[in-house]
Amino acid sequence: MGDYCAIAANVDCYNVAPITLQTKVAISQRSFLCTASHDISSVLRPLIYSAIRVESHVWVAAEAMIHPGVTLHEGCVVGARAVVLRDVQPWSIVVGSPATVVGIRKVTDKDLLQVPKGEV
Repeated sequence: MGDYCAIAANVDCYNVAPITLQTKVAISQRSFLCTASHDISSVLRPLIYSAIRVESHVWVAAEAMIHPGVTLHEGCVVGARAVVLRDVQPWSIVVGSPATVVGIRKVTDKDLLQVPKGEV
């Protein structure tokens, strides 16, 4: 987990595989980052897993679910209760189940994107 990250109350990080959070990431209440599932092509339903990567400046809103193997690229926003099955492109806004792109995040204070040197 990088600097300036916030994980709100009741977030579930099911980390059978690694979950990486870069800097300035916000994961809101009751979200679920799930790195594992079961292979339904077998009646034995063996466990399968894949890492989740959350890049800098991402916001995952309340009660969103991030599936195994997903990368949330820099600056994207995942809307409340969205179900993310695939990677989300940089600075995109996604909502719904399954999550679909509804817009592009426009940042007006780009000078704040970097952490000032010497600050931790």
